[in-house]
Amino acid sequence: MMTAPTATARYEGHLRTQATHVASGTSIQTDAPVDNHGRGEAFSPTDLVGTALGTCILTTMAIVAERHTIDLVGSRVEVKKIMSQEPPRRIAQFDVDLTLPATLSEADRALLERVAHTCPVALSLNPEIHQEVRFIYQ
Repeated sequence: MMTAPTATARYEGHLRTQATHVASGTSIQTDAPVDNHGRGEAFSPTDLVGTALGTCILTTMAIVAERHTIDLVGSRVEVKKIMSQEPPRRIAQFDVDLTLPATLSEADRALLERVAHTCPVALSLNPEIHQEVRFIYQ
């Protein structure tokens, strides 16, 4: 069974690509990071991995929150990517800070914290990539 691609990308030169989400036509650019010969003017491919992790955690939590009528509107995620210092160049760690409403009950907090660690991106990453997830209630 043949399926359509999820995304396509075209190399634009100067270590930049233009990627397109096939179903929606939405496009983003990537750029090599400054510390790896690039200009750092757009997401790097490894930045997108971290962004995928953070948005996947928020989305997965939101799916469960809607099921339990928990309001997460305005919740935020901040992702810090840490690259390995020794070759080969790779992602070593992600620090993920989730800011959620202080009004959440202890039971809702426990539920959402459990769910946060089960998003598909988190479960798909190489286990050698350390994922430090912190929850901030304000």
